[in-house]
Amino acid sequence: MEEKNEFLGTDPIGKLLLKLAVPTVAAQLINMLYNIVDRIYIGHIPGDGALALTGVGICMPLIMVVTAFASLVSSGGAPRSSIFMGQKDLDSAEKTMGNCFGLQIIISIILTVVLLYWNEDFLMAFGASENTIGFALSYMNIYAIGTIFVQLTLGMNAFITAQGFAKTGMLSVLIGAVCNIVLDPIFIFALDMGVPGAALATVLSQMISCIWVLAFLFGKKTILRIRWKNTLPQPSIFLPCLALGSATFIMQASESVISVCFNSSLLKYGGDIAVGAMTILTSVMQFAMLPLQGLGQGAQPISSYNFGAHNSVRVKQTFWLLLRVSLIYSVVLWASIMLFPQLFAGMFTSDEALLTFTQSALRIYAASIFLFGIQIACQMTFTALGKAASSILVAVTRKFILLLPLIYIMPRLLPDDPTRAVYMAEPIADAIAVTFTAILFFFQFRKALASISDGTTDETTT
Repeated sequence: MEEKNEFLGTDPIGKLLLKLAVPTVAAQLINMLYNIVDRIYIGHIPGDGALALTGVGICMPLIMVVTAFASLVSSGGAPRSSIFMGQKDLDSAEKTMGNCFGLQIIISIILTVVLLYWNEDFLMAFGASENTIGFALSYMNIYAIGTIFVQLTLGMNAFITAQGFAKTGMLSVLIGAVCNIVLDPIFIFALDMGVPGAALATVLSQMISCIWVLAFLFGKKTILRIRWKNTLPQPSIFLPCLALGSATFIMQASESVISVCFNSSLLKYGGDIAVGAMTILTSVMQFAMLPLQGLGQGAQPISSYNFGAHNSVRVKQTFWLLLRVSLIYSVVLWASIMLFPQLFAGMFTSDEALLTFTQSALRIYAASIFLFGIQIACQMTFTALGKAASSILVAVTRKFILLLPLIYIMPRLLPDDPTRAVYMAEPIADAIAVTFTAILFFFQFRKALASISDGTTDETTT
């Protein structure tokens, strides 16, 4: 069993990153299609398309919370499993994965109950208006029922990728995405179900993906197998996973908080059209940024395994390659958005007023995205090496210390155009956050590499 993952410590870094990152990037992009495809179809519903799109956009904070809880468990558990694999401790790796599986089931049940009981209260607080609340409720009430499928698909698929089975991880989400693409037009248009049809298509697709993921992890082809004896959560096992996964959770959950703040401010200054534009901006940025996250997740098993195996040379090589590739992508992405904003915005709406408004807003919102390759490379490496405190610090700094206050400060600084000022909060926060992250990483990375020679790589929560 041990020989199956030896390639993580022996194959050339470039070949490994290509082998693991390409399927992972594809999986990230495909996974995003679940919500992106819904919004594309919904935005083109005759008559009510623009309002329906805005209503579904109001649901995004809740959807982000659901996916954030999946990441809370998996983004800490998967790197720890990889580190244990590098240390040749497969029993601890399996116990970690089994505990994370059991914990995700418990979290899913709690989230489902909360969402079904308090959907409307959340949605109104998140920026829904009388014109959009009906669309938001019709989507979210159905989506909430499928919470367990979302949790287990996203959460446990990370353990497939962490073992080096990147292609299998990609297939996990490809299967569901294809189902979603096929079912969406059938339910939305052919059966005339509209927004509820989009939600139903998403839930059924996630269920199919979930079955695929669990069939693999309970099967014989995997290195680490889910065993029922390991699924009863034990604090000594799952708490370090939660500590390490907290950074990713904060990043994703804070997107929900930030989305609420953006929506409420934009509704105040610009009305429904400004909120609708924000739905498109969020969709474009999420879709465009996923390759960066996929690159980081592809590099994670390499970094974690070699960190556990005390191979500092390969850890350094992995980071520098990840940084170069991430920077190239973020610069190309920034140039594309600046030159052709209409192409990105036009994917989500055919409403001329909303399209015109969004083009201008997109250039402002994405002004600093060329720097984001640095942010993602550093933050994902922090997580891969088990540096929970540093990961949490950079996540909190960007979202809560910088972006959240700027959303409210910028309109006061630019009172003549408060709507534009709200959008400007994002690039300003990004530029400052990237600078802070790069400086912190410089010192922490050297410390992490030094710990390899000291034999302290088991301290994965500091």
